[in-house]
Amino acid sequence: MKLNAITPTYAAMPQISAEDVAALKEAGIALIICNRPDAEVPPEFSAAALRAAAEAAGIAFADNPVSNAELSLDHVQRQGELVAEAGGPVLAYCRSGTRSSILWALSQAGARPTDEILLACARAGFSLDHLRPTLDALAKDA
Repeated sequence: MKLNAITPTYAAMPQISAEDVAALKEAGIALIICNRPDAEVPPEFSAAALRAAAEAAGIAFADNPVSNAELSLDHVQRQGELVAEAGGPVLAYCRSGTRSSILWALSQAGARPTDEILLACARAGFSLDHLRPTLDALAKDA
């Protein structure tokens, strides 16, 4: 399993399974964040199923489900708070990892330069250049 590390303490990935949790534990993940609504997945990939596997392995688990059409600043703020309070490396997942990278990027606006945010995401395989105007606007408001 390859973690798409955006920073040394934050990675975004496509959908994970309960079978992936042991490898995530070995990789040192302290918190798994589910950014995928349960309506998008069959029951074996539900947040409840993955929460049970994560907690059995000693990994904290949090829900912050969002669809691209419903992404709000509340989702961004929650993601940032979860990451800040994680106490260790975080893995966030969704269908492809893109929503999880977008949430991280937006949560960093104002705390990091826009170019740094976009470069970190690009190095992890997520091209978010379309977010530049939003990141710049959020940074001005921070």
